[in-house]
Amino acid sequence: MLSNDAETRLREFNDTAFPKELITITDRVRIAVGWGHSNCIIVEGDTSLILIDTLDSDARAARLRDELSRLTDKPVKTIIYTHGHPDHRGGGGAFRDTVEEIIAFAPKKAVLKGTDRINPILNKRTFRQFGYGLTDEELITQGLGIREGHAIGDDVYSFLPPATLYTEDSVIRTIDGVTFEMVSAVGETDDQIFLWLPGERIMCCGDNYYGCWPNLYAIRGGQYRDIAAWVDSLERIRSYPADALLPGHMLPVLGRERISEVLGNYQEAIRYVLDETLSCISQGLSQDETAARVVLPERYRNLPYLQEYYGTVQWSVRAIYQGYVGWFDGNPSNLNRTAPEEYSRRLVELAGGEQAVSEAVKKALTESEFQWAAELCDLLLGAGDAVSKDAGDNARRWKAGSLRELARLETSANGRHYYLSCAKELDTE
Repeated sequence: MLSNDAETRLREFNDTAFPKELITITDRVRIAVGWGHSNCIIVEGDTSLILIDTLDSDARAARLRDELSRLTDKPVKTIIYTHGHPDHRGGGGAFRDTVEEIIAFAPKKAVLKGTDRINPILNKRTFRQFGYGLTDEELITQGLGIREGHAIGDDVYSFLPPATLYTEDSVIRTIDGVTFEMVSAVGETDDQIFLWLPGERIMCCGDNYYGCWPNLYAIRGGQYRDIAAWVDSLERIRSYPADALLPGHMLPVLGRERISEVLGNYQEAIRYVLDETLSCISQGLSQDETAARVVLPERYRNLPYLQEYYGTVQWSVRAIYQGYVGWFDGNPSNLNRTAPEEYSRRLVELAGGEQAVSEAVKKALTESEFQWAAELCDLLLGAGDAVSKDAGDNARRWKAGSLRELARLETSANGRHYYLSCAKELDTE
């Protein structure tokens, strides 16, 4: 979402959303917030510690391990992963000397065959989304937590693979005196689970809830995240009488009434976006028309835990649209579109040539119409040899400037990173 106060809002969010704390929830359960990009939940068994996720780097997990050793001499013997994202597993290596079992769930849907062939571009887009090449000042916040350790020289990912991999929908186990109900809960990932600790009345929800608008779609790219299944998973999480909700990122939510309110609004806001998008599709609206029409109702729009600091509603709408009907929007003009270079060449010609388009770019920049300026630059850059080298060089420079201005207006940390990363790439072309 673009907003004139985006940078201020992102700084305030960064300063308050994940302070470094080791928070005691009950006599058995603590949560480490702000020790890494993701949280680590520590459950004290009769003779050992059970970790739910392990932070994002070896060094950070080692610091947490040392802190825990000052509280108890019980070693970490069990690790449970809420899902496979590397920022939740990257600290596992710090516990290799004591851990005896590592538990995870298999994904409900396999990764598409051949995905490994596109990993180079997915990795490039991941680098842009998370702002790995940006300075701290440029970045402001990585969105869901402090910057990942590998991005700032605070060690690296150190993975330990799971030895116990469940394919069931749910498993109940007692581990060192503590009962866990582990439930498959498709949402942000297809291997996502939540953990219910009945003796503590604690719900560990992984990444299906965190305190801002979620990545219903990640701009780095990936398979469709089943939003209907995500809504259903939230319904299941809400059905437990939790006194504490411990997410995979950001601060816990405490108190049964508060949890019911927050999760209820979170679920209903996501359901609203899904339902409204499907309604627009059923009316024959295009993807662009649908993305412009679907906005959160006022009752959700100002809630602090639904702000667009990570994902955005518009990106979610576009993902749902393509997830249900694919790329074709129903307009036959789009069945066999003119090739991009030819399309750009003809539009530049129609506009009066490269000089006319260049003047339009400069006018748009002067009038702070940065999105329009970037799109006009794309015409010049896309027209290939039909425009001069000088026009192409100017377009790269103008587009980089437009992207930096758009970054300044973007409330989503991911969107901000992508704008700035691409601007830096244009500077070096």
